[in-house]
Parts: sequence; structure tokens; C-alpha cells
Amino acid sequence: MNSSVGVSAVHSAPLEAPLLQPLWELVRSRQDCLRSPFFPVTFSLGVYLSFCLPYVALDLLAARLAFLRRYKIQDQNHPSLGMMACCVGRTLFNHLVYIFPLSVAHWYWRPVLLPDSAPELGRALLGIVACLLLFDFQYFVWHLLHHKVPWLYRTFHKVHHKYTATFALTTEHSGAWETLSLGFFAAVNPAILGCHPLTKLLFFVCNIWLSVEDHSGYDLPWSTHRLVPFGLYGGAPHHDLHHMKFKTNYAPYFTHWDKLLGTYSTLHSKSR
Repeated sequence: MNSSVGVSAVHSAPLEAPLLQPLWELVRSRQDCLRSPFFPVTFSLGVYLSFCLPYVALDLLAARLAFLRRYKIQDQNHPSLGMMACCVGRTLFNHLVYIFPLSVAHWYWRPVLLPDSAPELGRALLGIVACLLLFDFQYFVWHLLHHKVPWLYRTFHKVHHKYTATFALTTEHSGAWETLSLGFFAAVNPAILGCHPLTKLLFFVCNIWLSVEDHSGYDLPWSTHRLVPFGLYGGAPHHDLHHMKFKTNYAPYFTHWDKLLGTYSTLHSKSR
């Protein structure tokens, strides 16, 4: 008798809500925005420019304050306002001319569905890391091909290499093919891995941040590559060297593919 009561009590007890449930409820309270065809463009553009702004301020200050220049990887180069404006203009053009029509088409054919429950925190973190690792591999292969095949480089990827000294706003200084290719990888990976919509949203934010940090041109004490142990993550010094030398460090974030294929270099890294 007591045993059956205990079993019944266990089955009737409410399940504990996931830790991310309050965040998910906040997101779901903006369902009208999330379901709008304008959301993907305004979200990606808004997050991107927000992440760029601190580095833009740092660039403007570093040109005048010597103690900030010690964190700049190529401390002899400083982007001008004209260079920044050029990058912003190309980013806006790509978003309005290419990304927005695709967002509308996706909105029409694939309506946004939002489940009631948030993902478990561990599952969400695992999903974000898995998406980053998959994106890293896809970008590595794409990037390597666009450097090894001269026609691909001249036709598509050369635009991104206009600046050999990177700064945050060069992150999205690229042509239509590169913008759409890398955007496709980022968009399709959460679907391939069966991620929750919140995991997908957090992956997008994380991916944009890491891309901006990679192109920032700064090796700061709290940079991601300094927080990840054993040199597994390259960060801004890793990618900045690629823009200087062209024939090394093709992976955007992690270092294992470059190490395995002999394209890894730390020649330009600074130690502090």
C-alpha cells in the first residue's frame, strides 16, 4: 500500500522547469517579432553592429592612447573612418539585397514554430558547441578551396582580403557568394543537429560574436583564445595572421584542422 502511494506521488510530482525556461518565456513573449520576415535581418544586423561598436571605439581611442596599442596585433595600422564606412556600406548592401529576400522566402515557406519548453542547459551548451565545431569544419573546407583554387579566390574571396590588417567591421566585408555561403552553413547546422530554437538563437549570437572578435585586430587579456586551454582555439591572432600571410590558418575558430593539415602558424602571435 505504502509502495503504491509512493509511486503515485512520484508520477504526480511536477517536473522541474529547465534553467533556461525564464529566458525562453521572454523570447516567446516576442513571438510576433520572431515570426516577422524582418526579424532575421534586423537581428543579425543589430547583433553584429552591437558587437562591433566596442571595437570601433577601441580603434578610435588606440590611435591616440599608446597604452591601448599594446593590445593591437598590428599596432602600426589604424582603420580610418572612411574604411569603416566602406565596410558598413557593404554589410548593409548584402543584408538588404541578398539576405532580406531570402528571409522573406524562408518566412513564407517555413513558418517559425516555438515549443512551450526550453532546452536543458547542458543540452543547449552541447548544441552550441556542436554547431560551432560543424561550422568551423565547413568554413575550413570552403576557405581552403577558395585559397587553393585561383579562380575561386579572384572571383569570390578576394573582396574579404581587401584589408591585411583586420578590424571588427571587416568581419562582413565580403561579396554575395561568401555572405550567402557562410550564412547558409550557420543557418542549416542547428537544423541538421536537431537543435531547439533557443539553442539556435544562442548559437547565432555566439557565432557572430566570435567572428567579430576574430577580425577585431586585438589580443585582449580576456579574449576567447586565452580562456580556452591547450591552444585549441586560435582567436584574433590566429585569423589576423591569415589576413597577413594568406597561406596559413584557414579555420575560423579552432586550430585542430590547421594543425592536422600543416597549415597552422603562430608566427604573428603576441605573448603577454
